[in-house]
Amino acid sequence: MRIIAGNFRGLALASVGKGDAGAHLRPTTDRVRESLFSVLVAGKYGDAVTDARVLDLFAGTGALGLEALSRGAECVTFVDDGRKAQSLVAQNIAKCKAEDVTTVMRVDATRLPANTSAPYDLVFLDPPYAKSLGEKAIAAALSGGWLTPRALVVWEDSAPIVPPDELTLLDTRRYGDTKINFLEPK
Repeated sequence: MRIIAGNFRGLALASVGKGDAGAHLRPTTDRVRESLFSVLVAGKYGDAVTDARVLDLFAGTGALGLEALSRGAECVTFVDDGRKAQSLVAQNIAKCKAEDVTTVMRVDATRLPANTSAPYDLVFLDPPYAKSLGEKAIAAALSGGWLTPRALVVWEDSAPIVPPDELTLLDTRRYGDTKINFLEPK
């Protein structure tokens, strides 16, 4: 796993290895990340990355948030309560020397507290597949004031998602078993 483009291009990220079976770590593949960022940087949503405040829910290795940071995002907040994920995110932040523009929240993404900082423009939501955790996490993010009115939500899952009433599903792209859903506030 590596950073595809931008300031950290080619940087190898910490390996999941055998990981923690209970952690459900399933990093987004380089190929899917490359396709996703093609859409986010120069696709139908304009440039959704440059100067964006990014929220990475179920951060795992942090690859999505760090890719955004590499491509010009202002800052990234990583949210994951798994010990293995926290370790991988910390290692990857250090590899990128990005400690000053990142925050790691060690909380359950489905139980986000109220946001006490500026809201986020770009939200990555990559829960364990087919467990309906994405629905709970995005509901917590919405009720806690984590999204700007123009936020773009990128929701990855293998099963069909059920967006909350506050969001509009704009598009779904399929990459093998992975579905990337693009949503925005109504």
